Amino acid sequence: MPNFTYTAMNRAGQSATGTLEAADRKAALAAVSKLGLVPISVKEGSAAAAYNQREKVPGESWKLSARKNMKTREVLLFSEELSDLLAAGMTLGAALNSLATHSSDKSPIAVIAADLRDRIVRGEAFSDALGAHPKSFGRLYVNMIRAGEASGALPEVLRRLVEHYDRVMNMRERVVSALVYPCIVLVFGVGAVVFTMTYIIPKFEIVFESINVALPGPTRALMAISRFTTRYGLFVVLAGILFGVLLNRHIARPEGRLWWDGLKLRTPLIKGIIASSIFANFAYTLKTLMVNGVHVLQALKITEETVGNAVIARELAYARERVTDGTTISGPLAAGKVFPALMTDMMTIGEQTGDMPGALNHIGRRFEGELDRNIKIFTTALEPILIVLVAGGVGFVAVSILLAVFKVTSGIGQA
Repeated sequence: MPNFTYTAMNRAGQSATGTLEAADRKAALAAVSKLGLVPISVKEGSAAAAYNQREKVPGESWKLSARKNMKTREVLLFSEELSDLLAAGMTLGAALNSLATHSSDKSPIAVIAADLRDRIVRGEAFSDALGAHPKSFGRLYVNMIRAGEASGALPEVLRRLVEHYDRVMNMRERVVSALVYPCIVLVFGVGAVVFTMTYIIPKFEIVFESINVALPGPTRALMAISRFTTRYGLFVVLAGILFGVLLNRHIARPEGRLWWDGLKLRTPLIKGIIASSIFANFAYTLKTLMVNGVHVLQALKITEETVGNAVIARELAYARERVTDGTTISGPLAAGKVFPALMTDMMTIGEQTGDMPGALNHIGRRFEGELDRNIKIFTTALEPILIVLVAGGVGFVAVSILLAVFKVTSGIGQA
């Protein structure tokens, strides 16, 4: 189907340009009008053809394809801008066209918005068009948009999606920010010890050997560690990389993923952070889906796929099977002994009062607060542990060298 470049005017009298696919010029004019614009000129080829040709240039195609998927932050921005445009009275096609033309030509938002606009013009439903980009819009997003289309409340659904993604990103950023300082301390500490072992200690070893004095035990151990690091350090690094690759392959399998996710839920210090984040995300996701009219079984299925932990996902799958048999949600979740009793009790109250979304909102806030407390406990405990470990390593090196120096000076004094 040929490409057409158009120049048009919107309701505010502002100029708008873009590209679209159509069977002929007449169909292109109709498509521009469908976007809520007044067409001024429609020409075949031109910028659209140049864009398509540019995609085929060797060495550039990988750059373009790499930018056709939106990250979570870009999905959040896309949803927020689209919601504002629809709330201002724009049609869906015109709003997508605005996002496609006002964003940078190579940005993922512009590329995907242009494709969504063209699909809308060809008669596809918005939810089906979003489903063509699964790496950018997950099942949660697509199903909520489908529910919004059915209820006629698309701007409201988009605002709820913005709130959901904003909340998820805030939780993720809090966890990441808690790990920044400990990781910096650990990297610099390990780097200092490795530099000392491979560069400083060998120079001292040459000096001590030339003096021919019996060295203390800690110094001899330090020299042995230094020799091992110098000779076999590269092999240790390669062995670590190989172990990481094999571990990653094991985790990619279903049984490996269950083991790994279960280990994270049992590991001291981090288990509270992992569990609180998962439970808060589960509650908010299920609440968002149910508020927008998604059926409970479909909502549980979507939540199972987006919860991010294989152990929790397996329990949700079991609960979904039981719900099919007519039981409540809270009962099967409580029977699995994975979800906290407080959480399942609050869900039971929500089922009894008929306000499950409200109960899930309370659960989400409860575990979001617990996440903040667990992050504070984690950082409070981890920082002194890392400082003690790094100080212990550096102190061992310093004491071993000083003992050798005292031994040498005392031997010279006696001589």
